[in-house]
Amino acid sequence: MSVLTQPPTMGDVLKYEVNPNYTRETVTLLAGTAYPVGAVLGRITASGKYKLATSGGSDGAQTAAAVLLYATDATLADAVGVVILRGPAIVSRASLAYDATVDDGAKITTKLGQLAALGLLPRDTA
Repeated sequence: MSVLTQPPTMGDVLKYEVNPNYTRETVTLLAGTAYPVGAVLGRITASGKYKLATSGGSDGAQTAAAVLLYATDATLADAVGVVILRGPAIVSRASLAYDATVDDGAKITTKLGQLAALGLLPRDTA
């Protein structure tokens, strides 16, 4: 019997939200990458577009501002994505995806703190 595998889904990332009409928004994702479900996003101040939150820089995207709920391909052009932008909500810490510059425990802890400040509480348990 073959083994079936399923890619991560929104249910793997989002464990609780008070009201989807309040916590979710549609945003514009910056072109140039395929964003995975659970991507931790930062908002570029000048354009208002979102991209993977970085560990440095000064364009505004260095601060975590949202979590992407559905994988979105923006490799060729800007794309619309559905994010959880504000809480109260609980997200699975293990299901979050980070930019390559967020590459150690201290940087991840910083991003988790930034999400918590928005009411998006990362938890280890489902």
